[in-house]
Amino acid sequence: MTVGTTPLTPGTKRGEARVRAEAEWATIPGLPLHIFRLAGIYGPGRGPFAKVRKGTARRIIKPGQVFSRIHVEDIAQVLAASLARPNPGAIYNLCDDDPAPPQDVIAYAAELLGLPVPEAVAFEDADMSPMARSFYAESKRVRNDKIKDELGVKLLHPTYKDSLRSMLDS
Repeated sequence: MTVGTTPLTPGTKRGEARVRAEAEWATIPGLPLHIFRLAGIYGPGRGPFAKVRKGTARRIIKPGQVFSRIHVEDIAQVLAASLARPNPGAIYNLCDDDPAPPQDVIAYAAELLGLPVPEAVAFEDADMSPMARSFYAESKRVRNDKIKDELGVKLLHPTYKDSLRSMLDS
């Protein structure tokens, strides 16, 4: 399916609020609205390395759970491309090419650091805040075809593995 045609089916109050906000912005006459739907954001200062190094990282296992992600540099790249090629009314998913279970990201970060992979914890048994738990309420796998096809974006960080290696190298 193409971006913008897949029905939105939020499963959380936060998701419902986002859908309402998009709809309300769209009612403003003459507004050259562009909607950017961001996946989980990562990048310098927003990644798993600090938690793995501190020993506080957890691999929460919820079968079938997958998240799409986007690196901050790619967010900036998409916004710049949209400014260069405005298309009022466009809706863009901002994500990389590799939706993955969150536990895989933590495990890969530990491997890159040469540290033990944190123990797996079942979602049902995990001690988490209501906010953290809400992130697991939905599996979020989205596609980014439109940012590539319409805006000509070539991701700087096409996968979380590429990004984590790059972040560690720098």
